[in-house]
Amino acid sequence: MKNVTVSMPEDLARWARVWAAEQDVSVSALLAGLLQAKRDEQFRYEASYQEVLAERPANLSGGKAYPSRDSLYER
Repeated sequence: MKNVTVSMPEDLARWARVWAAEQDVSVSALLAGLLQAKRDEQFRYEASYQEVLAERPANLSGGKAYPSRDSLYER
């Protein structure tokens, strides 16, 4: 484990200590859990994004030729 010093306003630190006590963990463990969850969320997002980019584009015409621009806007 690596020790890290975190600075925050006193009122936020007080609230964090209370919240950690309610969860029966230390503030350090609470912060580690929050950061781990955020990292996991970011990794899942990136993996999903790469999965979407890897898919081939869908053919929206169903194999038929698309109409020409002129035929679409005939008046």
